[in-house]
Amino acid sequence: MSPTQLHDIGRRRAWVIWSVALAIYGLAIFNRSSLGVAGLIAADRFQITAAQLSLFTVLQLLVYAALQVPVGVLLDRYGSKKLLLAGLVMMTAGQLWFAFATTFSSAVCARALLGAGDAMIFVSVIRLVTAWFLARQTPFVIQLTAMTGQLGAIVAAAPLSLALDRLGWTKGFALSSTVGIFLMVALLVLVKDSPYLSEGVVRVKLRALAESVRVVWGNPGTKLGMWLHFTSQFAVNSFALLWGFPFLVRGEGWSSGEASLLITVMVVWVVVTGLVLAGLVARYPFHRSMIVLTIVVVMAVSWAAVLSWSGPAPKPLVVFMALATATGGPASMVGFDLARTFIPFQVAGRANGLVNGGGFFGALLVMALVGVVLDLREQGGMSSYDRDDFRAAMSVQFVFWALGIVQILRYRRRAISHLDRHHPGATDELRAGRQWTHPGLSDSGL
Repeated sequence: MSPTQLHDIGRRRAWVIWSVALAIYGLAIFNRSSLGVAGLIAADRFQITAAQLSLFTVLQLLVYAALQVPVGVLLDRYGSKKLLLAGLVMMTAGQLWFAFATTFSSAVCARALLGAGDAMIFVSVIRLVTAWFLARQTPFVIQLTAMTGQLGAIVAAAPLSLALDRLGWTKGFALSSTVGIFLMVALLVLVKDSPYLSEGVVRVKLRALAESVRVVWGNPGTKLGMWLHFTSQFAVNSFALLWGFPFLVRGEGWSSGEASLLITVMVVWVVVTGLVLAGLVARYPFHRSMIVLTIVVVMAVSWAAVLSWSGPAPKPLVVFMALATATGGPASMVGFDLARTFIPFQVAGRANGLVNGGGFFGALLVMALVGVVLDLREQGGMSSYDRDDFRAAMSVQFVFWALGIVQILRYRRRAISHLDRHHPGATDELRAGRQWTHPGLSDSGL
């Protein structure tokens, strides 16, 4: 029996719910990147080195990535609203703790708590999008979510910088933490998990949920989505969050102002390419993975051109490489659209958690390996690295691209075979340019 529908899908109520969820996601991105404007103040406040300062970001992302699968299990058991509320409470508490922290160890714990709260947000928002929007709307709304969330963090950075300058560390971060309280109220009043009488939350024992992760992971569509996310996202994350700025300044001889401007342009580019990619994915659903694969190849080739140039590469070539890398952000969102095709909505949280973990684990590995290579080549620290050091270090990305491309091709074939075997006619619909959504759980499995 089909569940009773209480609200229209893809209409005004859906956009209201999405707007609240988007604001929460924007706050999560802001919290994640707030040290971008407070790094120097933090180094002075806690009397720490640059390596210790980087630990704040690395630890926060590590906690985020490690919690994706457990969060996915909890999301399917309790629904988006409860997970978003839990994430908001943890982020607000973590930001408030960070405001009053006076020691490095205390501040690290606060950032870890922030990472745990952050881990609950994006996959919960994606689940709401899947529930409240039509299949033809979903690719566009997912891209719009990712783009707008990132832009919200940029807009919020200036007020935080001003608050820290005028109010100081404690009052500035304490003030920013109050945003979470207002969003909690909006969440409780306006957000509903599903437009149906049955909210799509699976009320089964946690042990059975944990076992089902193995089943969801066994679906080749989940693995295809994860490898798409992994292969397209690790470069843009490692570039934007850690290594892009020093690579441009120390490796390519750019000024600090030029490097900052390029990173800002990359964010604007994400908006443009996100809209274009959403249209392509909606129009050619059967070719989604091949579209992403093309972007990855362009990304890798542009990096090869920059790193193989004798001497500093021409600035137009570096700009092209940076924009190609930025396109990996919107491309990684296609992994969630694939999960919608291959996985029933009732277990979407587990699938999205597995997909989302791919890109962040990839970024952490790349960021760590680049640092290891730089340290092996030169012991004098950041000021002593030159172009040859960065050329060797940034080349570790090619290993991950090669692995990802092989896995995408491998699981694309398996995913198509899976649909043909379990859902005859589905691939014909996708080839014809029509969206196809998994019909739901059945006795025959996924």
